[in-house]
Amino acid sequence: MRSGRYELESGLRGETLVRKGLMRKIDEIPQIRIMPDLNVIKFGGHGTIDYGRQVVFPIVEEIGALKEAGEKVLVVTGGGGRVRHIMDIGIDLGMPTGVLAELAGKISEQNAIMMTVLLSSHGGVRVHTADLLELPTIIALGLLPVTHGTPPYGLYEQPAEVGSIPPNRTDTGAVLIAEVMGAKNCILAKNVDGQFTEDPRVNPGAELIAEISAEDLLAMDLEDLVLERRAVELLLNTKHVKEIKVVNGHVPGNITKAVNGERVGTLIRR
Repeated sequence: MRSGRYELESGLRGETLVRKGLMRKIDEIPQIRIMPDLNVIKFGGHGTIDYGRQVVFPIVEEIGALKEAGEKVLVVTGGGGRVRHIMDIGIDLGMPTGVLAELAGKISEQNAIMMTVLLSSHGGVRVHTADLLELPTIIALGLLPVTHGTPPYGLYEQPAEVGSIPPNRTDTGAVLIAEVMGAKNCILAKNVDGQFTEDPRVNPGAELIAEISAEDLLAMDLEDLVLERRAVELLLNTKHVKEIKVVNGHVPGNITKAVNGERVGTLIRR
């Protein structure tokens, strides 16, 4: 009777897949950039969508104009105030982090549906997370894909270092999408001009940080950030995403400037 392991011949035969030497070896192998000309543009629910037509309608027209100009765009949506509401209730009821993540994802999906409808005249089409590999075909057909930003960890969400709020939310999801697709741009549209040294609503003298490395931003250990801390942490290890652009989505033209490589808002680089 055979007592050994049934093996398949491969370069990883017998590996634990955690050996440091192996990691360094495969790190030298370049990864495919599926869509190197893609612009991943994420609209925060709290920062943009919750403001209604006054903010959202100009954004829709700007995104439509970018698409008509030949730019390849993926719209990603955040959750906003309804996420905060359901999390507040869930935290009070003692819901685990994974359950909170599952609940939050439903809200960003709702916003994706609404943005798809608003962008329908520009070819807006709803895309689920499992369909991201269809993006090249979808865009080649002249459509404008929209997806929700909550990463599909759901009940498998990582525990938070402190508290129970899921660390991987919609900013993080946008970065992860941009990374796997090998996108040209990862742009986060907010309701402020970028990352400041302090909250400008509390301290009007706070200074805008025009450009900073992910490492330096994390080292500042600020009380609050304009984007999720996990999104910044990801930049330390991304292969394709070299920078995150944070812009004020309430200012018409800012998104277009960011797409075109003009300096606007805050640039967070590797």
